[in-house]
Amino acid sequence: MRVVLTAAAVALALIATALPATGQPSSHPDITNAGFEHGLSGWTVSGTSAAAKIESGGRTGERLTHWSATPYRVTTRQTIVVPTAGWWTASIWLKSGGALNATSLTLTGCGRTASVAAPLTEQDDSWVRSAVSLYSEGRRRCTVGVTTAGPAGAWASFDDLALTRGRVVRTIRGGDLSGLAKNEAFGAKYSSAGGREGDAVKLLARAGMNLGRLKVWVDPVDGYNDKAHVVASAKRIKAAGMQLLIDFHYSDRWTDPGAQGIPAAWRGMTSAQLADAVYRHTHEVLGALKAAGITADYVQVGNEINPGMLWPWGQTWDVDPADGVDGAQWDNLAAFLAAGARAVKDVHSQTKVLLHLTNINNGIDGLTWWFDNVVARGVRFDLIGLSYYGYWHGSLADLQQAVTTLSARYDRDVMVVETAYPFTLADDTPAYENVIKSSDQLVPGYPATPAGQSAEFRAVQDAVAAAEGGRGIGTVYWEPAWTSVAGAGWDPADPTSGNAWENQALFGFNGRLLPAARNFAPDPGILS
Repeated sequence: MRVVLTAAAVALALIATALPATGQPSSHPDITNAGFEHGLSGWTVSGTSAAAKIESGGRTGERLTHWSATPYRVTTRQTIVVPTAGWWTASIWLKSGGALNATSLTLTGCGRTASVAAPLTEQDDSWVRSAVSLYSEGRRRCTVGVTTAGPAGAWASFDDLALTRGRVVRTIRGGDLSGLAKNEAFGAKYSSAGGREGDAVKLLARAGMNLGRLKVWVDPVDGYNDKAHVVASAKRIKAAGMQLLIDFHYSDRWTDPGAQGIPAAWRGMTSAQLADAVYRHTHEVLGALKAAGITADYVQVGNEINPGMLWPWGQTWDVDPADGVDGAQWDNLAAFLAAGARAVKDVHSQTKVLLHLTNINNGIDGLTWWFDNVVARGVRFDLIGLSYYGYWHGSLADLQQAVTTLSARYDRDVMVVETAYPFTLADDTPAYENVIKSSDQLVPGYPATPAGQSAEFRAVQDAVAAAEGGRGIGTVYWEPAWTSVAGAGWDPADPTSGNAWENQALFGFNGRLLPAARNFAPDPGILS
C-alpha cells in the first residue's frame, strides 16, 4: 500500500513505532537527568505516583521502574524544546513484563501524539531499545513520556533517554507466500476479519503487507515452488502493489541448517559444474520473471546457509573426511554464492542480493565468523537476512544485537526474512502435530492467543527497526497463508503429510484474517 501525503500533511505526520532515527545520532543537550542518576529530578509523575520509583540495576547506573501490587496507571514524563524543524526521535532503553501492551513510550508535540508498546523481556531480563518519532515545524515543546497502565504486578524499567534528529520507518512489512498456490489448489479459502471471502494476496496487501517472498526449488516432486508457479505467484504479488523477494534454496525440497541437499539433476557434478548450475538456475528463474515483466526487488542466494549449501561440496559445518571433499568447502561455497549473485545482477543490476543466516541463539560470533569468511573470499552481496523465531532464537535483545553488530561490521542493511508465532496451541491437522504445541515452548509473556500472536509479531518488528544504527529495514512473516488443507502438506514427496505450522498462520482455522495482520499497516505519516 502506498500512502501519498501533501507537504502540509508531512509537516504534521507522526510515526507511532519503535524504530531508530536515521541521520546523526547526537542526543538533545537539554534533556534533564536522562539516565535517572539524580532520582526523578527533571521528570513529572502523574497517576499512581507511588508506582514510579528509582532503583539500582539500570543499564547504566540507576533506573526508573513502574510497578504496583494493585492495578495502576502511572506516567513519568519530561517536556523538551525541539529547536529546529525536522524529524525527531525519542528513544529509551527498557524492559518490561507482567502484561501485554501495558507499557508504552509516547512522544507528544505539534498537537499530535505518537506511541509504541513496550516489548516484554521476561525471558532473560535484558534491555531493549525502543523509539518513537515526530515531525516538528520549528521551535516546539515536545513531551516524552513512559506510561504503565496494567494489572497488579505489571512492571517496566527505563534508562538512558535520548532525543535525536531523524525519523524512523518500518520499510519492509512482508510475508512469505510460498505455500499459497498449493494450498489454493487443494481448496483453501481465505476471508477478511469480517468473513468476506477474497484473494489472500489482496487481503494481506490491503492490511498493509508490502513485500511477498517466494521460495524456489529446482525440480520438486509435487511440482510446486518451481519456476512456473513462482512466476504466477510473483505476478499476483506485483499486481497487489508489493515488492518481491525470491528465495533460492538450490535444492528439490526444504533447506535449512540441517539439510542442504543437492538437487537430483545436479548430483555427480564437480564443484565447478555446481557453480555453473547455480548461475544457470538463478538466471533462468529470474529471466522467466523478466520475460513476464517482473523484476525481483530482492534475491536470496541460499536459505539459512550457516552450514553452507550443496552438501558436501559447500558444507562448512561438521565436514566428514570420508566424504572425500578436499578441504576447500569454504572456497566452494564462496564460488556458489558468487555465481548466484552474478546471475542476479546479470538479469537486473538493481536487484539486491541477500545472504540469509539463522541460529542467532548460537551467539554473534558464529554469524560474524560466517560473514568474515565470505567477505574474505570476495563474495558480493547487498543485504543480510536473518531468521528469528522467538521460541528458538533467543531474546529481542539478542536480535537487536545481531542487527546492530552485523549492519555496522559489514556496512549492510539487515532484514528479518522469517518470523512467526502461534495464535493457538490447538491443532487443525491432528495427524501431524504442531511444531509449537505446548505452553512451555512459548516466549514468556506472549500467550498463544490472537492477541499474543499480534503483540509478539509487533515486538519483533519494532526490535528489528529500533536496533542502534538504524539499519534494520524490516521483517517478513513466514507463511501467513499456510493454513491446513488436506493434500497440501509440508513434504513434496508425500501428499498425505500434514501441516505443522497452521497454528502460526495469520488466517485462523476458519480462514479469517487474524488481528496480527494489522501490524502490516504503515503507521500514520509513514511514506511507504
